[in-house]
Amino acid sequence: MNNVELVIGGRDFLVGCGPGEEEHVRALGKVIADKVDAANARGLSEARMLLFAALLLADENDELKRNAGAAVTPAPAGTEPPAPAPEETARLARIAEKMEKLADLLETPLEDGPKDL
Repeated sequence: MNNVELVIGGRDFLVGCGPGEEEHVRALGKVIADKVDAANARGLSEARMLLFAALLLADENDELKRNAGAAVTPAPAGTEPPAPAPEETARLARIAEKMEKLADLLETPLEDGPKDL
């Protein structure tokens, strides 16, 4: 496992990731840092700062889901949707695998307290 240092809200966080995932984790960290800045959450406790960023991201995710659902036209009754392209299936599998890894990291108790993720 490799480590990536992220700076979010002026604080340093050390995050573990798989080999080759460092740049992706840095990009995700930048998204979170941008949300902290957008929420003017700098200077708050780590928990509150990250809570505000998570709420903004969850709101964006919810809006995207609602907009995606509205944009989809239902297929006529009795027809089957087309099978996804193999590259789409592979991409979804990679995303699911990354989500599982993130969930595992979040469920792993920290030994020295909440200073490092």
